[in-house]
Amino acid sequence: MGKKTEPIPGTSDIFPAEIAEWLLLETEARRVFGLYGYGELRTPVMERTAIFERSIGEQTDVVQKEMYTFEDRGGRSLTLRPEGTAGIIRALVDNGIPQGDEKRVYYIGPMFRGERPAAGRKRQFHQIGAECVGTVAPETDIETIEMLMRYFDAIGIRNTRLLVNSRGTIADRPKIADTLTAYFRDHLDDMCEDCQRRLETNVWRILDCKNETCCNIVAGAPAITDLLSAESRDFFQRACDRLDLLGLPYTVDPRLVRGLDYYEHTVYEIAFDGIGAQNSLAGGGRYAIEVPGHNKMVYGTGFAIGMERLILARHELGVATATENGIDAYLVSIGEEAFAANIKLARDLRSQGFRIAMDLQGRGTKAQMRTANKLEAPAALIRGDHELVRDMVVCKNLSASEQLEIAIDDLPAHLQSILNARFIGTAHAEE
Repeated sequence: MGKKTEPIPGTSDIFPAEIAEWLLLETEARRVFGLYGYGELRTPVMERTAIFERSIGEQTDVVQKEMYTFEDRGGRSLTLRPEGTAGIIRALVDNGIPQGDEKRVYYIGPMFRGERPAAGRKRQFHQIGAECVGTVAPETDIETIEMLMRYFDAIGIRNTRLLVNSRGTIADRPKIADTLTAYFRDHLDDMCEDCQRRLETNVWRILDCKNETCCNIVAGAPAITDLLSAESRDFFQRACDRLDLLGLPYTVDPRLVRGLDYYEHTVYEIAFDGIGAQNSLAGGGRYAIEVPGHNKMVYGTGFAIGMERLILARHELGVATATENGIDAYLVSIGEEAFAANIKLARDLRSQGFRIAMDLQGRGTKAQMRTANKLEAPAALIRGDHELVRDMVVCKNLSASEQLEIAIDDLPAHLQSILNARFIGTAHAEE
């Protein structure tokens, strides 16, 4: 016997019983984001590698260690998308978004990073994200945060913490980088090997390190907010003022930078402390991205939400999503003539919106009833020769263990009454 096949480490199968929760998260995202004028944009799951190297930053951990990159048959270097923003910007620029125009889009889909799998962290993971492109006002940053918090409220996630900071402008970076480098150089011998390398390649990335010793060193590092230019301080203050105006509680984390180099000015994370070390549910901020081959900088603001982490948080909070039963009724056939008649009945009931399954293998009555119970069908619709000649069907309510003989013409209404009673009973049980 061959070895058992399993998903690739860091990936998972999502079965029908789980899908209801995923669909709820997606449906609520579409509804809430639509309130703010956002439309869905779907981009390929792979792009030219240069798209990510240029936008994310060649010295980031994502580009250096985590991207799934390969050469296609044409000799082009391609990468499975590790995040959504770069592809969104590429799509908008390729399709001629006019300079200065504002474009609001959201996306839902899988991303890929070669990280060590853990709770809430996978190699194929799923994100919901939104981008407001072509805007430079801090008020847009805050509107996206407000939209994000409204979404969390809609899906039942409470007790989150909003952490905000500023990365300043590109012009601020040399001063900030020099100050951080001088500080971390004094602690070089105590830092992990990755951070010793980062000190020479991209000092900002040290602030993202999860090594316990490095985290303690980072806690004493100079605050970025103390190193900003007057222009950047004013921009950040306006953003904080708008958060206050909307009554959105927040904490300034002066060492929060996010893990991608395209960020500038406002950056933020939404943390939830009930899901372990990977406690960031969402993150985002303002960015400036140069798209290869277009020689222009694109400005925008946006965020990405980890769907797997949302599900962990909802379960931690006890927020349940009712799993829809796969079917409304199971047709049981007794004899060849009933089997043929039930094929037509199944078609007619499906045309009226009922979810119907039936045995197509000619099994016995007991086997068919076992399947109906296994599928948790609310009703079994049983027909044999006796029912056929009178245009009747035996409708067995499997929840109440009751059965009635119903005329075919009355069957849709009776079946709907069973489904309605089941729905009301479930709702009362959850109260």
